[in-house]
Amino acid sequence: MKNIIMTLLQEGNFTQVRAEILKLNIVDIAKIIEEFEDEKVLLLFRLLPKEFAANVFSYLSYERQQYIIETTTDSEIKYIINDLFLDDAVDLLEEMPANVVKKILKNADENTRNLINQFLNYPEHSAGSLMTIEYVDLKKEMIVTDALIYIRKIGIDKETIDICYVIDSNRKLEGAVSIRKLILSDSDVIISEIMDTSIISIRTHDDQEEIASLFKKYDLLVMPVVDNEDRLVGIITIDDIIDIIDKENTEDFQRMAAMAPSEEEYLKTGVFVLAKNRILWLMILMISATFSGRIMGKYENVLQSVVILASFIPMLMDAGGNAGSQSSTLVIRGLALGEIKLSDIFKVLWKEFRVSLIVSAALVSVNFIRLAVFEKVNFLTNLTVCISLFLTVVLSKMVGGILPIIAKKIKLDPAIMAGPLITTVVDAVSLVLYFSIATWLLKI
Repeated sequence: MKNIIMTLLQEGNFTQVRAEILKLNIVDIAKIIEEFEDEKVLLLFRLLPKEFAANVFSYLSYERQQYIIETTTDSEIKYIINDLFLDDAVDLLEEMPANVVKKILKNADENTRNLINQFLNYPEHSAGSLMTIEYVDLKKEMIVTDALIYIRKIGIDKETIDICYVIDSNRKLEGAVSIRKLILSDSDVIISEIMDTSIISIRTHDDQEEIASLFKKYDLLVMPVVDNEDRLVGIITIDDIIDIIDKENTEDFQRMAAMAPSEEEYLKTGVFVLAKNRILWLMILMISATFSGRIMGKYENVLQSVVILASFIPMLMDAGGNAGSQSSTLVIRGLALGEIKLSDIFKVLWKEFRVSLIVSAALVSVNFIRLAVFEKVNFLTNLTVCISLFLTVVLSKMVGGILPIIAKKIKLDPAIMAGPLITTVVDAVSLVLYFSIATWLLKI
């Protein structure tokens, strides 16, 4: 499709370009616009009908949005901003530089500008900063016929009409009713008789991670947002939550790999920014690894007496690090999904202990046979390595299981405790165990 549009643009056949574009879904239109150079982007965007432009704009990258805002006329900006859903407009402003924000606000109508400024005052990543006010509210005294007439009148400008929220005279949230139930109910039934009062709501200052977990727990597509007096002030829709889940998962993966989190796409992030995000943790881990070196220096006499012991150190450290990472990954994911709570620390400890016994027994059995048959290692040295391996894996799995919970308890991101950090801790402990057992068994 890109090649067809490119050919038509080169021929100056703009009418046909417009016709080809309008055959596509708005998401696909945005994707195609992203693939063109800047000078073509504005041309393609201006070929879109006005009723399409704002929707396509909301699916463009922030870089493309900024370029369009900076190069279009004030009247075009005014149409785009006033036609965007409010939550998309707020997201746009949060990512734009000051000069672009100023231009956007200047061209927004007074009501939109006031609402945007109000939303921008909510804490970042809170329900208030995510919500939109494009919802349908109904009075509980309405009958179904009046409700449907009202929805037809105002619904076209709303982000969703699937669920309508029922409020009292003070705008306090009392219930919800689906459009399906309204259509299927008798025309003279009062809304209060068919509304669902067992609705899940959130407050404006609730954190986005908690909101995402509620969406998942209750299989919701939309959720109402209330203030401290239970008055309905907005809604959050599933499309915003999917974006949040993607961002939170990305942050967790980055922290688990010992990197500072970044919201920028990899290919769009500068080399120096990527380096900056990685250097700090690499330095911390490098310096912390000196503990392992000091431990080996302390037991230098053991290594000199039984040189073969040194050849098994990488195997012990790798086994411990991998075992700890397995446990921490499962526990971190369980915490993120709400499957594991802070109070479950002893349950996790007991489970990981039992798992570690089984895993350790299997690893030690295979390793003992390998060292005896293939490596021709003497019995006491073999026993030293296998006991160390057993204890290292048991300890690693338990440490990997409880450290993320402890991190959560002290208000740190559990992902910080994953991968490299646990490996560093386990390496030091496994070396102490290994050399202590060697000193005891081999009488060094």
